[in-house]
Amino acid sequence: MMLRRGLTVFVGAILALLLSLGMALLPVPYVALGPGPTVNTLGSRDGHEIITITGTPTSTSKGHLNLTTVSVSPDLNLGNALVGWFDGTVAVVPREVVYPPGESRQQVNKENAEAFKKSQTSAETAALRKLGYPVKVTVSKVAPGSPSSGKLAVGDVLTSVDGTPVSSGAKLRALLAAKEPGKATTIGYQRGTAKGTASITLARADDDGRPLLRIETKDEQPHPFQVSFDLDKIGGPSAGLMFALAVIDKVKPEDLTGGLFIAGTGEIDDDGNVGAIGGIAQKMVAAERAGATVFLVPADNCLEAVGAAPDGLKLARVATLDDALTALDTLRAKGTPRTC
Repeated sequence: MMLRRGLTVFVGAILALLLSLGMALLPVPYVALGPGPTVNTLGSRDGHEIITITGTPTSTSKGHLNLTTVSVSPDLNLGNALVGWFDGTVAVVPREVVYPPGESRQQVNKENAEAFKKSQTSAETAALRKLGYPVKVTVSKVAPGSPSSGKLAVGDVLTSVDGTPVSSGAKLRALLAAKEPGKATTIGYQRGTAKGTASITLARADDDGRPLLRIETKDEQPHPFQVSFDLDKIGGPSAGLMFALAVIDKVKPEDLTGGLFIAGTGEIDDDGNVGAIGGIAQKMVAAERAGATVFLVPADNCLEAVGAAPDGLKLARVATLDDALTALDTLRAKGTPRTC
């Protein structure tokens, strides 16, 4: 009788164990976000320089300007999820946070790759501005009979709208969108070496009624050297800030890092504004593990970053490329940059 009871208990335990193991292997609708690789934008990878600049002398820095990433584990089972939930460096989030409904993993990866390429373009544009090479919004076509006819000409560089500087085609469109069709607007321009203004009554678009100059423009940013990026297998826009800093550091003769190991993150636009990103906690862990002592944090991520920063990692709050450069200046002077 005792033997039979013991066997029943043993078999029950085995079945419970098998059931538990089976449940642990059940797929769950979550993904795990963990610390990913970090890359020194001033250095090289697989024998290739991350950023190559030709046509002008470049400098070499002793420190680091590392971009940071988040690793994504998309195929979780219940066991993986439980392990992640108890790991302070990992975030287990609903799958739709990373892979929106209706989009395949391949589509999301393609979008992230495109955003990564765009981050390089915006980083170059913002860096070149700081190096003294502004974007010029040049008139490429004036529609016959338009309100701009006889006032603007092909080749004119548009400089302002009612006194507000025009720094890009996107800025021009935003400024015009705030105006009213049928109202006179003062457009500043440069024609060759001469500067002037033209009072133009804005037309109304046929489709949506927006105000128009009825011209076509193109953005140009003449500069005497070439910038190229050689880095793949990374997605998303969040490397923009660190790319921009690296371009400036390579072109300028001084070492902007001051020999420090600096890491950071942040999306950047053509005007140098730094935007919030995801995965800040995991990126800070990755930076600290790589050896960073300073982390550049987008201003809109500061609240989250303060509560998740690893011990010993100094945070510097940045809302613009100018803020980041000021932080680097302060660090080189042995000061404390503006923190979160």
